[in-house]
Amino acid sequence: MGTGSGVGAVLEGVRASVAALDALEREDAFLASGAAVGAGVDVLQRRYELRLERLEVAKRLEALLSVVKAQDAAEAVGLQQAMTPPDASIQDRTYAQMSVVEEIAGVLTISSAAAGALVEQSRRICSLPLVMNALGAGVMSWQHAKIVADETEGLTPAGAAGLVARFFDPDAPSPARGAPPGDLVPSRFRAKVRAWRERHHPESIEKRHAKGVADRRMEYTPDRDGMAWLTLYLPGHTASAIWNRTTATARGLQSPDEPRTLTQLRPDIAASLLLGASLHPTNADDVRAGSSGEPGAAGESDTAVGKVPIPRADLLVTVPVFALLGLTDEPAELDGYGPIPASLARKLVADGADSFYRVLVDPRDGAPLEIGRTRYRLPETIKQWIRMRDRKCTFPGCSNHTPDNDIDHGTAWHHGGSTGISNLAQLCPKHHRLKHNSHWTPDAATPNEPPGWTSPTGRHHKPEHPTPEPTHWPPGILPVSSAALPACFHGEDAGPEVLPLWEPDNDRYVDINDLSADDPLWAEFFAAEPFALAP
Repeated sequence: MGTGSGVGAVLEGVRASVAALDALEREDAFLASGAAVGAGVDVLQRRYELRLERLEVAKRLEALLSVVKAQDAAEAVGLQQAMTPPDASIQDRTYAQMSVVEEIAGVLTISSAAAGALVEQSRRICSLPLVMNALGAGVMSWQHAKIVADETEGLTPAGAAGLVARFFDPDAPSPARGAPPGDLVPSRFRAKVRAWRERHHPESIEKRHAKGVADRRMEYTPDRDGMAWLTLYLPGHTASAIWNRTTATARGLQSPDEPRTLTQLRPDIAASLLLGASLHPTNADDVRAGSSGEPGAAGESDTAVGKVPIPRADLLVTVPVFALLGLTDEPAELDGYGPIPASLARKLVADGADSFYRVLVDPRDGAPLEIGRTRYRLPETIKQWIRMRDRKCTFPGCSNHTPDNDIDHGTAWHHGGSTGISNLAQLCPKHHRLKHNSHWTPDAATPNEPPGWTSPTGRHHKPEHPTPEPTHWPPGILPVSSAALPACFHGEDAGPEVLPLWEPDNDRYVDINDLSADDPLWAEFFAAEPFALAP
């Protein structure tokens, strides 16, 4: 997007958005006036829909205005540099840039640090045309653009271009699947972008993880109203285990007689486990501190962590078999977190993994392949497979991780729904209840992606796809080019398509898509002995 013509096109979009807001406001005023409307028009329903439509236009307008702000911030710095004499000293140039940042801070009434961050983000975003085009089209927010700026920092120019192409260029060799960036809440978009970045960063995840572990720490920040924040910076698998354990314990404590919410129970459980105290409700009238700073006597309550079995921390790690065997260093995937180093995954397995679940994936794109079932009761293998496919609650925008989710039938069993993977999806307890008590409707899932959703007003939300990638093969296993393929894969005798190497035209191999859900080969596959790990 060019600077001059780009701003002009954006301002045209601003004018169109303002006109759309004006038209919606006039329609609402007409309905509110009590004037006669056509038969069958539900005035309250239509006024409700108008609010949603106005919010959509306002979102687009905010994105368009953020383009103007970003371009002006970046160009202000550039113009200031152009006005600086060529022979100016480094000190003079530094102060000139500081001055323009302070000017921007004063104009926008923000802090100097915030203005400096805006300038750096704006310069980076303006250097990425595909991102600016999406922002200028109003199809994503400034928050989404800032995520791209953050996650491309530290990448080479080629790496940054690859990341942008992955998520913003539909003609890229391997574009991201599922919902486009602007249809994902920012936190979920960041998770997808970060997962790609971790796999493609020029510095290996092993080295970066080692640096992060060395920087682990605990921070304490006083807050108002007698409260404070306690923050732990830990390895991802440790933090995930703590979260999963406190959540499972909180679920065990919930009952009709327990007044605390799940959100309140988690910190109470963490505090009780750290301090070795009984888990009483943290009521100011019930808790007093001892003189030594240790927990003092509490009020009468029979709700304690000690009366609920503390569950074992449950982690689901998806490890490529070659990485598990030490043949590659392809990152593993920690459920609820993202990519982790292969060495850490091997350590987690070697240190006490209780079970293995074999899952077949398509080697072309890393997508798990469906295993159908005709029984209502779900085998544990299917449950773990669903966890791996969906990663989280499938409801739009929800980030609830898998250990706390239910497996739901899209079409109910008693309405003819099967217990195949295409009819199953994860839902957190909150959205599971909403589905059965509202008109939010899931689409059918597919073998390798979760369902999308349709809202009561007919708005469709595409599924958030985990976008797996082809697995890394150890050196020497696969030919590097099609020229190395056997002769049967070339020329007129190759048939209607040239089969990839992992799908040879040979009776020794079975295409799993030709197997029925009840084929005994599935039971044989999953009943096989676990892989033997290399020392």
